[in-house]
Amino acid sequence: MDPSTWQRPGLRAALLYAVAAGLLGSLVSVVSRLELTRRAVPTAQLPDGPLIVVANHTSFADGILLALVGRRLGRSLRLMATGGVFRSALVGPVVRRLGFIPVLRGTDAAAGSLDAAATALAAGEAVGLFPEGRITRHPQHWPERSKTGAVRLALRSGAPVVPVALVGAQQVVGKTGIIARLLRNTVLRPRVRVAVGEPIDVRRLAGVTDDHPVDEATVRRVADEVMTALVSQVAELRGVPAPHPAGVPAEELSA
Repeated sequence: MDPSTWQRPGLRAALLYAVAAGLLGSLVSVVSRLELTRRAVPTAQLPDGPLIVVANHTSFADGILLALVGRRLGRSLRLMATGGVFRSALVGPVVRRLGFIPVLRGTDAAAGSLDAAATALAAGEAVGLFPEGRITRHPQHWPERSKTGAVRLALRSGAPVVPVALVGAQQVVGKTGIIARLLRNTVLRPRVRVAVGEPIDVRRLAGVTDDHPVDEATVRRVADEVMTALVSQVAELRGVPAPHPAGVPAEELSA
């Protein structure tokens, strides 16, 4: 699938999203307790119109959990997911119908992912993504320093960014022993705590009021500021200070 060919889902896709969210929500409730601990968004709902939702990444379950959080807050997120999800014979056709956006890392089509996301935002959609670009490799599951894609997308579209902290998702699905862990979780359901932050005006942080290009140093600075807001929410839920306020730098992570 060419990411730049994204089209807004229709009514049937909206019904499919509702059914899938209901089924997955029921399954998730069997193996975990998803708790919206803090909501700083206005009226406890995500804003209408174009919106970028970013979350930390600790588990293969994060995409489902973030989509369920979005539904609880009144929006059907169009998640940016790795290309492997779209190549799955079982899951691929479903996520395409739901308007999810493939991220084809390491290919010539990678830039098209942001084009597709920008198209979705121009249509008034809410796009969800994980700015770290992968599941964190920090041994204590602290967020890594982010990539700059979310900020570039916000600068391009003018859409606000809402940070969502997920704490405990790695206890739902880990990198190994997935089946055994899920079976255990039906008896001892782990708690996944969620904190939803205030919308961030990225263009204001960058000091721009038009569509003029922003220099790379500013993009990097603003990406760190957005990540700092997300990491602070993670730290608040965990009850301990983060080792790196803007995310763990690459040189402190295993390859």
